[in-house]
Amino acid sequence: MRIKQRGKYDQNFDHLVEKFEKSIYGTVKGEWRLKLLQEDLEELYRKESLNIWDAGCGLGQMALWFAKRGHMLTCCDISYKMLEKAKTLFAKERMEADFYQASSQELSKTLSQQDLVMFHAVIEWLAEPLKSLEMVSSRVRPGGHLSLLFFNHHSLIYRNTLRGGWRLQTILGKTWYGKGKKLTPPYPQKPEILLQWLKKNDYRIKAHTGIRVFHDYMDKEALQISNEAELMELEYRYCREETFRNMGRYVHILAQKQL
Repeated sequence: MRIKQRGKYDQNFDHLVEKFEKSIYGTVKGEWRLKLLQEDLEELYRKESLNIWDAGCGLGQMALWFAKRGHMLTCCDISYKMLEKAKTLFAKERMEADFYQASSQELSKTLSQQDLVMFHAVIEWLAEPLKSLEMVSSRVRPGGHLSLLFFNHHSLIYRNTLRGGWRLQTILGKTWYGKGKKLTPPYPQKPEILLQWLKKNDYRIKAHTGIRVFHDYMDKEALQISNEAELMELEYRYCREETFRNMGRYVHILAQKQL
């Protein structure tokens, strides 16, 4: 697959594994994302031995967190390199999971229904986002939960407009994919659209959190003169307030499928 073929195929990150490790997971931003996800999922984490599917597991941090608590994990990813790193992480911690090199859509056809399905930072990279969401969510049992993390369309528009220059034309023309650092997904999602989809499909919203509602709008100079602890305190204060949560770089929604 060629990255220049905008949105035609589901994105495979074999060629960007190291970049993801350094730019996303190995930073304060990545640590903050994991912290808020774990807070939203704490109630499920503390339950007894859930069957959990990490649909697009990446490097496997969230799956490992659950596995250490004694939950049963199924992990899949289309990236061979991502999956190998996740396996290595589990082996290092002497944890077990079922690993599949497969797309979430493909595995959804054969996987049993789960107590929790995590679909984290995947939907925005898929050629058919809502159709794929429908397939993945079909594996949530009645009474089970869907944990949906996605790159926020509103944040993409706002942040790039504030930065100005050549970005204005890419926003006007919706041609942001493949620009800049090449980690901008082709299909960022609108929170209100996904909330509407979830409610229409008999899900009840249990958590709704914006991840990095201020940090990613600040330029380097602003970050340098700011106290990191104070900034994170502000992030934490406002990340779940209605006015701010839908401006996060990412948005996390935890929803329960009705019986």
